[in-house]
Amino acid sequence: MSALPGIVVTGASGRMGRMLSSLILGSDKARLVAALERPGHDWIGRDLGEAMRGAPVGLTVTDDPLEAFAKAQAVVDFTAPEATVGFAALAAQARAVHVIGTTGLSADDLRHIALAAHHAVIVRAGNMSLGVNLLARLTQKVAAALDADFDIEIVEAHHARKVDAPSGTALMLGQAAAAGRGVILDEVSDRGRDGLTGARERGHIGFSAIRGGDIVGEHDVIFAAAGERIILRHVATDRAIFARGALKAALWGQDRVPGEYDMMDVLGL
Repeated sequence: MSALPGIVVTGASGRMGRMLSSLILGSDKARLVAALERPGHDWIGRDLGEAMRGAPVGLTVTDDPLEAFAKAQAVVDFTAPEATVGFAALAAQARAVHVIGTTGLSADDLRHIALAAHHAVIVRAGNMSLGVNLLARLTQKVAAALDADFDIEIVEAHHARKVDAPSGTALMLGQAAAAGRGVILDEVSDRGRDGLTGARERGHIGFSAIRGGDIVGEHDVIFAAAGERIILRHVATDRAIFARGALKAALWGQDRVPGEYDMMDVLGL
């Protein structure tokens, strides 16, 4: 049996699922041991490589997470909140590292994930790229250095098919700004302005979401005061950065003590 960690990719037919599968299949640091899809999906029972319109890879797509997780050391999950919560419980039972890139998780979802983290390593991040995590750290530092005379606005842009807003990355940046200010984001968050909203409230953190075309991901953190603006920006042009970050997290999580971690931990930031 190979000493390389075995990894399961959930949502194998999605854009991230395909990218992760290809990355792991070509890796000399990990093995792809299962590709998972929802029951009834037309990929079930097919060779993963052929389903991705390539050469056979000798791995059949499955809809059985229990069997898949039992032979894995890590699960990489970019799916939907309901699915992710279920996967968290199963990954915890298998004592597999659960790397979560799913966004749109509710407070209740996060409570269930926190319970699973008592038994296994969970690495969860709204964005797994090095650049975005550096941006979050910079956002926290700038927010801490500037007082509420500087309004904070987070503007994000993604492709037309993205279903949640603000993006997980935008919320991560908002959390970083709130931490720098020493406030709770939920108490100072402004979203979805429309109509006669009144003047902007001092100290609040605003969010704006743009959806269109095939935009991979763009995030601006704007600090605006009278007479000057500071803009911190990250632009992603290739989703491979997220897949590489997720694989790095899955490998980093091996032999760690159970608990909740993020990409700041993985990157030593």
